[in-house]
Amino acid sequence: KSFMKKILSNVMDSEAHEKRPPVLTSSKQDISPHITNDGEMKHYLCGCCAAFNNVAITYPIQKVLFRQQLYGIQTRDAILQLRRDGFRNLYRGILPPLMQKTTTLSLMFGLYEDLSCLLHKHVSAPEFATRSVAAVLAGTTEAIFTPLERVQTLLQDHKHHDKFTNTYQAFKALKCYGIGEYYRGLVPILFRNGLSNVLFFGLRGPIKEHLPTATTPSAHFVSDFISGGLLGAMLGFLIFPINVVKTRIQSQIGGEFQSFRKVFQKIWLERDRKLINLFRGAHLNYHRSIISWGIINATYEFLLKVI
Repeated sequence: KSFMKKILSNVMDSEAHEKRPPVLTSSKQDISPHITNDGEMKHYLCGCCAAFNNVAITYPIQKVLFRQQLYGIQTRDAILQLRRDGFRNLYRGILPPLMQKTTTLSLMFGLYEDLSCLLHKHVSAPEFATRSVAAVLAGTTEAIFTPLERVQTLLQDHKHHDKFTNTYQAFKALKCYGIGEYYRGLVPILFRNGLSNVLFFGLRGPIKEHLPTATTPSAHFVSDFISGGLLGAMLGFLIFPINVVKTRIQSQIGGEFQSFRKVFQKIWLERDRKLINLFRGAHLNYHRSIISWGIINATYEFLLKVI
């Protein structure tokens, strides 16, 4: 009898356990990881650190490129301009891109991962489609910080050197024109961000797969640098005309808000209707992009493993 009672007791306990409602946990299976898992925040942190590292190293090159985009001059002439400006002005205007890049790249990597998980979980579509939409949405969110890119353009243009000397003064100078003045050049930025994000996140994996297999941490770092650099250089060349138009639009203070098409036509006529003149400075941008996106991709992937 005692043996039968013990068996019945075990059966009843197991049935009660099966009927008991499941306890909610914070595991990835129960709740979306982008909401509950604090570790997912590392994508934002790694993107921020990668951007800081990149801007600090490549800013002087970017400044030479900016002068070429704005004035259509040769590399030597742009360098001579910076030499005349002096070493004190070499890093003039670095604060806006430092703030803008650290923020936008943090959002670019972080939001892309979060939105990819969210769309994959709630939308029945191919992974390629959900990841592409996530990339475009991340790029659109980055455009919120257009005012920082706008001020950077003004500070780098030597025609505005006598109007303001720092980021605060530049922001203050635009205030009297209204909020729209801070977002001058928004359309080319939206187009550039969406296109470049889709291609960057879609191709960086396949490019790395075609490189020799990395077996050590240093080899992985080099592989990430090469894949990021090659992809960044390709994208930089592809979107170069968009940035030329964006730079021209944002170098203006006040006045009419001209459309992307109108400004492009004006630049096209100024440069003798030659495609090669529209890409003036693209070779320097190509080399800068190899270094810049190589640093970003390698730093991001390295920190992702360390943190």
